[in-house]
Amino acid sequence: MRKVILAAATLASALALSGCGGKSGGVFNRQRPDEFAVSRQAPLVIPPDFALTPPQPGAPRPQEADSSTQALQALFGGRAQRSAGETAVISQAGANNAPAGVRSAVGDPATNVVDKGSVTRDIIAAPAGAGQDATVTTPQ
Repeated sequence: MRKVILAAATLASALALSGCGGKSGGVFNRQRPDEFAVSRQAPLVIPPDFALTPPQPGAPRPQEADSSTQALQALFGGRAQRSAGETAVISQAGANNAPAGVRSAVGDPATNVVDKGSVTRDIIAAPAGAGQDATVTTPQ
């Protein structure tokens, strides 16, 4: 039995290999481009640019500018003009009376804050709905 299986495997592999070659146009006999027949391309020509201006003495180089400033300028385009209505709303909100460093004063340890406790925190963090998970119990 072993000899029959070995003979069948040999015959199958011989048939598979015979399909790869020969004059019938097997796998290794297909048409492909000739890699040695290379044609020369015309060279690239860079046209002159007469719009270039010489650098100003003492001016910073464009490559050395602050990247974060360049990114903000590209995204937002600098300060925009405010409309009359927007200016009126901002002035009524008290923009002229606000202290200059209000954002840094908020995180200051000397700033007085009111601690509402853990109950308020639990109420705010509770999921919406009237289920068991939404109720808040006070510790006793």
